[in-house]
Amino acid sequence: MTVLDTTGIAVDNHADSDHAARMDRMYRTQRHIYDLTRKYYLLGRDRTIRDLATKPGQCILELGCGTGRNLAVAGSLYPGCRLYGLDISEEMLISARAKLPSDAVLKAGDASDFSAEDFGRPGFDRIMISYALSMIPAWEATIDVAIDALNPGGELHIVDFGQQERLPHWFRRMLKGWLARFHVDPRRDLDCVVAAVAKRHGCSSRFRPLYRGYAWSATIVKPAA
Repeated sequence: MTVLDTTGIAVDNHADSDHAARMDRMYRTQRHIYDLTRKYYLLGRDRTIRDLATKPGQCILELGCGTGRNLAVAGSLYPGCRLYGLDISEEMLISARAKLPSDAVLKAGDASDFSAEDFGRPGFDRIMISYALSMIPAWEATIDVAIDALNPGGELHIVDFGQQERLPHWFRRMLKGWLARFHVDPRRDLDCVVAAVAKRHGCSSRFRPLYRGYAWSATIVKPAA
């Protein structure tokens, strides 16, 4: 069934369940080698985590938290912060629960259809989305609801595949063909969508290419109360 979400974007609930099943099939075995293999090409993740600059007592939510690798790094870098994660794959969350401290709150769910209240919170101080928008069908809605889930003065940090605009054409073609095998679709209009959604929410935004466009990074800052 197709319904309209709170942003007015059409959401197919059947497609969401199909996506969850597809991710579970893919990661049932891959989760065991995910962190070892992805460190070579998911560039910019640690830079994004350093940019979070959280203070003790603040809370971090990762959408598409996967194995929990990024949250574990954030927890080490920012002792005293509270960790939350959401992922559509129950298989990936098995690894995340084994990796993260027992007080980390992890939930299975669709990143394009959640709220801070799902975690028993009024909002989050930092939300990060690392190499997940390129795999989320309703990725524009994900940015929208993530901003809604921020506390006043909170920040949304995004890093994902760019368009490799300053890299050789043969490399772009090879990378995109390979990524398609894993249901990864780099969002060519990510910069425009980030700017438009931020403006609609009255937020400021910053966009920057990394590594000659291999990756793109964006930050959206919600106004303080």
